[in-house]
Amino acid sequence: MRCLVTGATGYIGDRLAPRLLADGHTVRCLARKAGRLRDVPWASRAEIAEGDLRKPETLPAAFEGVEVAYYLVHSLGQRGFEAADREAAANFAEAARAAGVRRIVYLGGPEPAADREVPSPHLRSRAEVGRILLASGVPAAVLRAAVIIGSGSASFEMLRHLTERLPAMVTPRWVRNRIQPIAVRDVLRYLVGCAGLPPEVNRGFDIGGPEVLTFQDMMQRYARVAGLRRRIILPVRPLTPSLSSYWVGWVTPVPNSIARPLVESLVHEAVAREHDIARYVPDPPGGLTGFDEAVALALAKVRDGQVETRWSTASGPDAPAEPLPSDPQWSGGTAYTDVRERAVDAPTAALWRVVEGVGGEHGWYSFPLAWSVRGWLDRLVGGVGLRRGRRDPHHLQVGEALDFWRVEEIVPGELLRLRAEMRLPGRAWLEMRVEPAGDGRSRYVQRAVFLPHGLPGHLYWASVAPFHAVVFGGMARNIAHGAERPGPR
Repeated sequence: MRCLVTGATGYIGDRLAPRLLADGHTVRCLARKAGRLRDVPWASRAEIAEGDLRKPETLPAAFEGVEVAYYLVHSLGQRGFEAADREAAANFAEAARAAGVRRIVYLGGPEPAADREVPSPHLRSRAEVGRILLASGVPAAVLRAAVIIGSGSASFEMLRHLTERLPAMVTPRWVRNRIQPIAVRDVLRYLVGCAGLPPEVNRGFDIGGPEVLTFQDMMQRYARVAGLRRRIILPVRPLTPSLSSYWVGWVTPVPNSIARPLVESLVHEAVAREHDIARYVPDPPGGLTGFDEAVALALAKVRDGQVETRWSTASGPDAPAEPLPSDPQWSGGTAYTDVRERAVDAPTAALWRVVEGVGGEHGWYSFPLAWSVRGWLDRLVGGVGLRRGRRDPHHLQVGEALDFWRVEEIVPGELLRLRAEMRLPGRAWLEMRVEPAGDGRSRYVQRAVFLPHGLPGHLYWASVAPFHAVVFGGMARNIAHGAERPGPR
């Protein structure tokens, strides 16, 4: 069948598309900017359509000829996400109905019992999206999953870092709530299988793994699988969801804006009330993946540097899409720049390996304390901070997160352009170029660009400019030295 995948740049969508292709389907992916999917390994086998679910006039071409449409979009961590998700779902539903789509498949969150619990805004929005799609006039399957365990998922990263970094912890009471986690491989299996549901199926399905645990159980089980000592966990009453999200934000790479809706969801018990999906997508011969096996598989992916996608890969609907600061439209406006050049006594290939390896565990090649302080300050004001790291230790692709930057452009062997995602009174980029210089040597050109927003932006640049010689100058110098260093690079 011809399948449309929305949210293809996100954690689940980027994994679903290649599995649909492997299952023999034709896949079309909807992206606001086609370039975001340029470097994914399966891009050459899929159709890429540009469109925006918030702009209904851009959707008809993307939905033309589609039989199964996957809705994997949400505005988690964005301001006003409930209204944004409502509008996007309504536009998706109308476009699917108008195009004669035969099946909608949506991955949502657990639905708390209406008579016992007041849902969090996050869960309330997920449930509302499900209702919109079920009422679209197109047969829809709404899959409701709680915690997804897989390398790179936000829930798994939260669990992993809390358990590994805190041998003893005071926790909120919600760690004793019951949860039915599910392995990402089983989620993807259900999503692929739902493409073949009979047309009369128009309903929601609870999906979960084979075990019901508490978050406290999950931390202890994670510690055991990871070879760590048993954790000391003391649940206490005063830690509200808001305070808990700051606690999670400080200890893990997941920023407060994403940690809060995740924590608010954990306040509710999330246990599957039925397993009706098995009538249409039978359990695999060996059964669904157990929690310990799911953790072991995820840790193996992390250890081997083979994480397919990460929670940080997705960019929100408010991600800037304006022209690059080097475009003519910027002439006449204020653009602060810091340019550094270094002659490098090494071939371009050696220099490029160092450039493409920046960030994450490799760091930023200058004044680590300054970078760390900037990351902590960003976390204090609700930003993403410096701890998102990188998906792959050696290779980058357009659109993925890199600490508090996002890869905006990459020309292998020549150019890496990063766009800042830390909280700033303006917009910022960092460009790193590799140029041949003859005789087996090369030149490194580094350019930082800042476009200020109002007086605060100008004051910000003035306050940090005195440190550029140390931070940016040291970075250029150490990247050059790293390329010149003998031995494997």
